[in-house]
Amino acid sequence: MTGRGRGSDGGEGAIVGVSERSLFATPPAIPLPPPLVAAPATQPLQTDLPSPAPSSVVRGIVRVRRQIGLISMPRLHHGVAEAAELELDRGVAFLLVPVCLAVGVVGYFSLASEPDFAQPIAVVMLATAFAFVSRSWPKTHLCFMAVLLCALGLLAAKVETWRAGTRMLGSEISTQLTGRVVSLEGMETGRVRMTIDVISTARPKLRYAPERVRLSARRIPPEMTAGSLITGYAKLLPPTGPVRPDSYDFSFESYFAGIGGSGFFLGNPTVVSADDGEMPLSSRLFSSIENAREAIADHIRGSIGGAEGEIAAALIVGVRAGIPNEINEAMRRTGIYHIISISGLHMALVAGTIMGLLRGTFALFPGLSARRPVKKYAAAAALFSIAAYLVISGVVVAAERSFIMLAVMLFAVLFDRAALTMRNLAISAIAVILVSPHEVVGPSFQMSFAATAALIGAYAGLADHRAGKTRPPPPKRTLPGLLTRKFLLATGGLAMTSIIAGSATALFAIWHFQRVSPLSLFANLAVMPIVSVVMFLAVASAVLMPFGLDWPALYLMGKGLTAMIAVSAWISERSPIDGVGLISQQSVLLVTVALVIATMATTWLRLAALPFALAGLLTVSHTRPPDVLISEDARLVALPIGNGELAVNRERPNQFATDNWKRALVSETIVKPEMFDKTDRQFDIASPTDLPQGSPFYCREGLCLARHPSGAIIAYVEDRKNTWKACAFADLIVVNDVTAYDACHNPLVLVVTKRQLARKGSAAVFFDPRSATTPAAIEFAVDGPYRPWHEQRKFSREARGLPPYKRPNSKPAQ
Repeated sequence: MTGRGRGSDGGEGAIVGVSERSLFATPPAIPLPPPLVAAPATQPLQTDLPSPAPSSVVRGIVRVRRQIGLISMPRLHHGVAEAAELELDRGVAFLLVPVCLAVGVVGYFSLASEPDFAQPIAVVMLATAFAFVSRSWPKTHLCFMAVLLCALGLLAAKVETWRAGTRMLGSEISTQLTGRVVSLEGMETGRVRMTIDVISTARPKLRYAPERVRLSARRIPPEMTAGSLITGYAKLLPPTGPVRPDSYDFSFESYFAGIGGSGFFLGNPTVVSADDGEMPLSSRLFSSIENAREAIADHIRGSIGGAEGEIAAALIVGVRAGIPNEINEAMRRTGIYHIISISGLHMALVAGTIMGLLRGTFALFPGLSARRPVKKYAAAAALFSIAAYLVISGVVVAAERSFIMLAVMLFAVLFDRAALTMRNLAISAIAVILVSPHEVVGPSFQMSFAATAALIGAYAGLADHRAGKTRPPPPKRTLPGLLTRKFLLATGGLAMTSIIAGSATALFAIWHFQRVSPLSLFANLAVMPIVSVVMFLAVASAVLMPFGLDWPALYLMGKGLTAMIAVSAWISERSPIDGVGLISQQSVLLVTVALVIATMATTWLRLAALPFALAGLLTVSHTRPPDVLISEDARLVALPIGNGELAVNRERPNQFATDNWKRALVSETIVKPEMFDKTDRQFDIASPTDLPQGSPFYCREGLCLARHPSGAIIAYVEDRKNTWKACAFADLIVVNDVTAYDACHNPLVLVVTKRQLARKGSAAVFFDPRSATTPAAIEFAVDGPYRPWHEQRKFSREARGLPPYKRPNSKPAQ
């Protein structure tokens, strides 16, 4: 808020900034006059005797003693107490409510085993009792309230896990599947991805069939839509675990999304019935929305065409599967991929466009604007528009979270409150945590709220800095000068916003994706003006689409997206780095604590964030990358061999796994194995110790050998009968056989079998370069007791030591 100054210093028209936080400021202490004490008669007055001038050394000692006195412990304790009391008066306790809830949620998902309901309920009841009893002691009461909120967060996560209860497929199998289509999505490869509610299975009939699966097909009948009853012979696969320890867990995400399995149709599915009359009302409504989304997406693709049409469909209705991979990768490298995913940026642009258009329209009628709260009318229309945008975009989690955040802010406008405040952000975070606690441990929640909190805190701090300062009125400028100043201010604001948001989310992005975009600032500066225009055109096309007048807006939208693609591709080609490797978990936790303190504190206590941030930055590299990575199906083994090269044991490795491993191990090139047949004498299995350090895989007769730069020898065996061949010289043996066992019986040789990996997930192996007599250490992705999203692992045939199921004389049904 600003107002005219009344002092003579600023002159008439001077502007003084006022901060809301100043309403809670502690009044300055008025210094008391020194006491009047008469000097003793026997002592001469100070003016009677000349005092010698103090030397510079003495003055320095006195100055140091005064500084020490100012920062003495009693004074520091008193200052901390006053600042903490002021923080509580300003409402920091409420801001810490979502933080405590999130701590409880993270604690639940970090547990080694699944707790019973009685345990979190007992903790909640005990914390409630202590908080009630300690009401007379404010500090103790606050501590117990924090414990209670953490316990409530843990209980909320437990309730969500119990409520999800997704039935997960335990093993790979082919079966005749009949189900109802929930959604359809065209992919870049030309295949169609479908989410299907399973009704029945046959040949064989699954006793523990999943309730919902996600399958792809080469072609589908033209009459197939959401709500159609279909059948087909499909290969079902269980949800996969992390591709390496501490990486993204697909089974965790599938469990809370209700997806019990994935796979593909072996033939083309057929439509049994297109009638949705047997469906419940909610399912029919959802199918109608899905069909409307697909119709709008087809219309947009037909009007714009190409990759631009796919991106436009993603921005308007949230259909992203058809975007080419090279464009996705270019946007990830340049740090602008957030533009594709419907999130807070898109919601804010839609709401801002609607509010701006309506308020501009109301301004044409001064009488109405003076009598009516037109700002509230515009906020209500914006709220309705983002609700419609949420529905038409598919109600994905990121859009749902962004809608909650923006809805809280628009409701604040409706009730004459400040829209963009930390309190509204806290309310949004509380709502998201209570509705979907599992989102707290995901990158989308962490990066979204970290960026928003950093922006609000930074601009609030800037407002505090300007508060109370008298500024002269701006001088009169010519039109070119005014436009230049507006342009520079907008560019500077956009740059500052990108720097603040990028700094707040950098470590989270590195932790989850092992990649960083050094040119993201320039990419966002170049692209965001285009995106703003594109989203305005998207809103205009959505409004004009029912009348058939949307073609000019879609045409201009396509041209804007062409420019955006060109900019991202140009910057991506010049991006110096991408993968940055692994960082330590404690560094992320320390930086998170620093971010919470810096964004929520409003007094000098925010300086307490500095040691946490410094400690987080100093511990970034306190993690050791693995020497060998093994996939959970035991088919793929990789090890870094130096010079940015990653050696693998297969000629056609899984691309997703290798891309993740390349970023984690900071490798740029995949080195495929060199294959030898039985008659080739260039590779002799009998002398593997002659392999130089850093050798890639050499394969012959079902045995592959490689040598790590540390000197350790890695052997990969397809059949357990060949395991003995490598026992004499290998440090690590990976056996791709479910019936295998440790045939070496040597504590210095680490044998990893397919059955172990099926039960415990992918593995990371660490060698000790200092001692050849120390066995290799191994870390599994799913070690320890199973949580609900991993329970299905113990039922797989591989985990039970059984070969894959083969049905005799099976023929795919067409």
